[in-house]
Amino acid sequence: MKLFHAPGACSLGIRVLLEEIGAPHEVITLDLRAGGQRGPDYLAINPKGKVPALLRDDGSVLTEFPAIALWLARTHPEAGLWPTGLEEEVRAMELLDYLVSTVHMRGFTLLLVPQKFAPGEEAQAALRAHGRAVATEGLAQVAERLGDRPFLHGARPGVTDAALFYILRWAAAVGVALPDVLRALDDRMMARDAVRRALDLTAA
Repeated sequence: MKLFHAPGACSLGIRVLLEEIGAPHEVITLDLRAGGQRGPDYLAINPKGKVPALLRDDGSVLTEFPAIALWLARTHPEAGLWPTGLEEEVRAMELLDYLVSTVHMRGFTLLLVPQKFAPGEEAQAALRAHGRAVATEGLAQVAERLGDRPFLHGARPGVTDAALFYILRWAAAVGVALPDVLRALDDRMMARDAVRRALDLTAA
């Protein structure tokens, strides 16, 4: 497998899952600031022009964080990254969708890159403030969902924790305050060898 990844992007969460699974894979790094995601070679792989994209061993390509994450988890059930049982699955999907479509897209996207959506400093400042409010409220709700468990997935991290992990990197970058339980979860994630490999902090 080949994962097309950009440092600082949500594809970090997929790197974490690949390392947790231990599946052989290659990471192809794109420079988003230089427009690597819009180069003809990459657009031939993923016409959406964004990361992550996963080139599977059969030559097919998966895109979008939830789809890739779910495929990895379901094809490697021994890793225990996704729950079993209908109620547990729909609750995990509910949380994953909230993390990606609300906290990420409506919160941090507006906070980090308001210039993509509006010209002018005043409009961008308003979008940035709105994004910060959505992100802050969203993380508070995620913290309530976490409660006193070590991870969103339970005793060990899973797909939802991988999504939260990349979001917590963005929170740190822009100074969004984290509830104590989310800081503790982040510390537990950072202590994992798989996470450290995904961040290139240890040898693979």
